[in-house]
Amino acid sequence: MPLQNRVDPFGNLHAVQARGTLLGNRGQLHNADKTIVRAWKTKAWVTCTLEYGDIQRTIFSPDSYSELFFLDEATAFAAGHRPCGSCRNERYRAFKAKWLAANPELVTGEQPSITVIDKVLHGERTLRGGGKATFEATIETLPFGTIIMKDGAAYLVVEGAMLPWSFRGYGQPVSLPEAGTSVTVLTPASIVRLFQQGFRSELHETAANAQCSTIPLR
Repeated sequence: MPLQNRVDPFGNLHAVQARGTLLGNRGQLHNADKTIVRAWKTKAWVTCTLEYGDIQRTIFSPDSYSELFFLDEATAFAAGHRPCGSCRNERYRAFKAKWLAANPELVTGEQPSITVIDKVLHGERTLRGGGKATFEATIETLPFGTIIMKDGAAYLVVEGAMLPWSFRGYGQPVSLPEAGTSVTVLTPASIVRLFQQGFRSELHETAANAQCSTIPLR
């Protein structure tokens, strides 16, 4: 049986076969039996490369962080994770600089640390007592890369359409709701503002394949 370490856009952990394209962690979430016993241990929720130098890891080792896996970066962002400052340093630096530029009202000081951003993200992704924090927005205000919820399922907003999410990839495009329709947004608000400033998520290859549909893309 696979371990419970595949992350969906709601931030929940599942035991499925699909591995995804990114590794990440929230600290040690498992016990000696490799069973998940907590949703997080640190507010630094990061995404990492699947391989980094010569490091060889045994999944869910004792006294070590719990290795989590994501379909792609859009999924990780929706769950509330951000790039790692070590193995994804270039992406991390771009994310931090552009996040600060997109969210000046959320931080103070000339050079805020990443822990300040992690604290903001933690408040945007989790509810007190547990559960996924979301917010409502009209569909036309949401940029490329945002993940929303419709009828209990997750959808990725792309140019002129939305793609149904799954652990194995994205399905064929479906039409966006009419302009003015309020939808539930899974991607944290500060990251949506980051996307509105032109920062693009790295998407699973099925997102490109799905866009070969007859649905016109604006």
